[in-house]
Amino acid sequence: MYFTIATAALAVLPTVLATSWDVSVGPNGQLIYYPEYVLAEVGDTVNMIFHPKNHTVTQSSFDAPCVPLAGGVSSGFLPVASDSDPELPNFVITVNDTNPIWIHCEQKGHCGSGMVFAINPPDASSNHSFAAFQALAIELNGTQTSALSSISTPAPQSWATATATVSDDSSTWVSTYTSYSGTPEPTYAVGGPVTHNITVGINGQLAFGSANISAAIGDIVEFTFLAKNHSVVQSSFPEPCTPLANGFNLGFHAVDANTTGPTLSITINNTSPIWGYCAQTSPVSHCGSGMVFSINAVESGPNNFAAFLGLAEATLANSTKGDTSGATASSSSSSSSSTGSSNGALSFSAVPDMSGVSVVLAMVSAVVAVML
Repeated sequence: MYFTIATAALAVLPTVLATSWDVSVGPNGQLIYYPEYVLAEVGDTVNMIFHPKNHTVTQSSFDAPCVPLAGGVSSGFLPVASDSDPELPNFVITVNDTNPIWIHCEQKGHCGSGMVFAINPPDASSNHSFAAFQALAIELNGTQTSALSSISTPAPQSWATATATVSDDSSTWVSTYTSYSGTPEPTYAVGGPVTHNITVGINGQLAFGSANISAAIGDIVEFTFLAKNHSVVQSSFPEPCTPLANGFNLGFHAVDANTTGPTLSITINNTSPIWGYCAQTSPVSHCGSGMVFSINAVESGPNNFAAFLGLAEATLANSTKGDTSGATASSSSSSSSSTGSSNGALSFSAVPDMSGVSVVLAMVSAVVAVML
């Protein structure tokens, strides 16, 4: 099936008959593109066919092989469970000029292991040949093993009970909660509560957008579900892909392509960091593929969003197909329910979907708060 069509440059298509080049992404479990490069004419298409487990086709540059090029083509992550799938996903690049196009896989450690590709690289005698590009990727980014082993959990933060009084124009609240050094002081947003939106499965990718936000007390964070079948589950920093005991869980929601699913919301009642992920594991772990989010992460300390994302991605190697949490949800997720949070950070409820029907899922007291 044709997943998307991306243009690699701007030019006029020639009148000659175009060629379609097939390139395998991760064949036989190897961290390679095969063939490693193609020499294409203007108007040709390069059909990138994805194999297990979870790779990308992302444009970069010769000097920075493993860094996505601003405005460049990108397939996003396309997880594949098995080569026996009747239709392997693909991504098509249309060649519009003969300048070199440099490609890499964004999966953690793959580019540094040499998983790169090129369209129209200079010949082998050039210092910008494909071999030089691949060698630079390995030199700058190390091996897959070293990349994964560099991910470690920061030392535990020192938690303490905090009490704060916050006010808006009409109300005063006394809030008691647990937090750690660097957490913002609890305040109301200037001008009153703000509604933030996080898209679940943005642009068909295994990602939340935006994935890292800051929110004040009283703010509402809405989660809008897009295709295919995702969930929103609260976790913790040291265990990104494990549900937090008594944390919130907005359930699985299967959404058809080109449609918008339900929008569910949480209300922020203090500024303690909130960590969350998608619990889908079919065909691969969405959390392990980087589908995580944070609210009020302390970016100045070790427990920042980038570290949280790194810990989540490091779990992918340990994921197994035996996990049934995603498989069962896929057949019954459209009517899933949610459990309440007692962690002191928030409360949550459903908001009207496209049909205007609102169903309250839960309303949880999220802080020790007294209206004065």
